[in-house]
Amino acid sequence: MNVEQTTHFELKRENKQGVHLPRPRRGQRFRLVSPLVWGVVLLNVLLTAHQNLAEAQAPEIEMRELSSTQIKKGVSAIGFGGDGATWGNYARIWREANSVPLDYGESQFDTGNRFHFEAIGVTSPATWHHLTFYGITMVQHGNGIRLNLETPGLGPEPVPVTGYGSDLGFFSKIAMPLRKGFSIGVLISHETSHFDAVTDAPPQQGVRYDTVWRPSGGLGLIWQPSRRLFFGAREMVNNDMEFRTDPSGVFHGEVRSSEFRLGSALSPWKGAWLDMGGTSLIRSDALAGTKSHFYHPNLGFEQEFLQKKLTVRGGLDETSPTAGATVKVKRFKLDSAYIKNMARSRIGNLFGSSSNSVLLTLTYNDAAEHGE
Repeated sequence: MNVEQTTHFELKRENKQGVHLPRPRRGQRFRLVSPLVWGVVLLNVLLTAHQNLAEAQAPEIEMRELSSTQIKKGVSAIGFGGDGATWGNYARIWREANSVPLDYGESQFDTGNRFHFEAIGVTSPATWHHLTFYGITMVQHGNGIRLNLETPGLGPEPVPVTGYGSDLGFFSKIAMPLRKGFSIGVLISHETSHFDAVTDAPPQQGVRYDTVWRPSGGLGLIWQPSRRLFFGAREMVNNDMEFRTDPSGVFHGEVRSSEFRLGSALSPWKGAWLDMGGTSLIRSDALAGTKSHFYHPNLGFEQEFLQKKLTVRGGLDETSPTAGATVKVKRFKLDSAYIKNMARSRIGNLFGSSSNSVLLTLTYNDAAEHGE
């Protein structure tokens, strides 16, 4: 993939006058007009959202958009429109204290490419002031992946290749409620990926992508002034040192991304929730020599039935339509989500022009639920 292609799809270049969402000053008191202020900010995000595709840059990094990126939000949040600022915020982890989640996800593309991942985690019992710890480990695989790659060692044009990719990640979170309806959460992540490919046409030549971990993590904050209204913000930073090996040699450079999410959720009637948010993503790839900055919306709605034993939901995660459901039976909860063209706004057509994805999380909770 050449720099010109990536630059063509670039939505906004990073500069000193870049757009930043406002944050409340330290010590500032929230008043009743705060929901209106947040609403104006979110509306601005939605109005500046673009439908152009951000061209994928590195296959081993883009694979993560089909696995670890989704795990960090949670399956129920994905079916609800993927708003990591509200339902997928790290600051909500303490509400799932003393539980064990099992995750599975699969993405299939129209090209025949298929990725799948499995994950297992554990959430500690609530400790001091409901302080709760969470950890999850994930493994992702994709075999026989066909795509077009461009590297200096394979020539000036994209070349059809077939390859194998894997991703291994461990993510830990800590969260607790604070005073006056606030909750805070912190994420620390460790993730490494690689992708091996061989050209389809003779003479067959190989190319390999590897990442070496650099400190990465995130911070989440939620404010819930009432049982039927809450706001959230989440920021996440990912850093990797990428190595590319092809017939021209070995090259390396940093891959960085900074993601900021802002959202709000409102319950208009019993058992129903409306969600609205926005995502700002800044990415840079030293090997490709590219920088990009885009905005996209997150919208969702859900309704509970059968005394909270069944919940159905749907939404829009950036440019991807989503739908999902949750079924509760005693201490077990099964979350499911379907996503059309998952992460299309981020990976473009790298693995195929369209895809269907299914995500599942089975959770065993050994403690009474915390009230909303």
